[in-house]
Amino acid sequence: MNRTGSGGGLFRSGPKVSAADRVRDYARAQVRAGLLDPAGVQREVTDAVAAERDVPDASAVAVALVEQAHDDLVAEARGWPERTDHDRLQAAFGDLAVDDVIVLQGVDDHWAAQAVLRQGANEGRLPAGVVWFTPPDVWHAVDHGMLELNVWHGDSANVQAGDPLLDLVIGRLAGHGLAAHFDEGRVEVAAFWQSRAALGRHLPPT
Repeated sequence: MNRTGSGGGLFRSGPKVSAADRVRDYARAQVRAGLLDPAGVQREVTDAVAAERDVPDASAVAVALVEQAHDDLVAEARGWPERTDHDRLQAAFGDLAVDDVIVLQGVDDHWAAQAVLRQGANEGRLPAGVVWFTPPDVWHAVDHGMLELNVWHGDSANVQAGDPLLDLVIGRLAGHGLAAHFDEGRVEVAAFWQSRAALGRHLPPT
């Protein structure tokens, strides 16, 4: 998995940022995203530690980083509002599903969306649209409060300004109190990724 994020620069970088800080940032993002199961988080963070740091036991370092990241998340979540932006996002995505718009959360790339559309074509029924975003998009929303969505028609064409599908997506988000606008081919949603699902993640038995 890409650890730099879309376009790079997602995590701290530069000569003053240590390898230890970079992998700590990565563990934090993985834990807060809540997209992977515990074993998947452990694998990702272990690989990052092995790539970035010269340590005798990358797995042990990763376990400690994930545990700390989870403890920090639990402590921070005590101050979350009763209804978080993530809750609002999931409600809006549920509305879109009723509208025959498929939402793919935290997929690796555009090929996942293409696969869904191919399957629909093979079955003789294309959805009204597909909304998809990647893990780096989620990581960005964790700290920066902005989630970027790709919105496609059922034929994989990207929406354009004034498109009814685009208006539908923005309208469903607005219906749950989320401001969004179309910019450079994507929908930018003002939302922090405060996932309560991530709170339930724990380390697998060792």
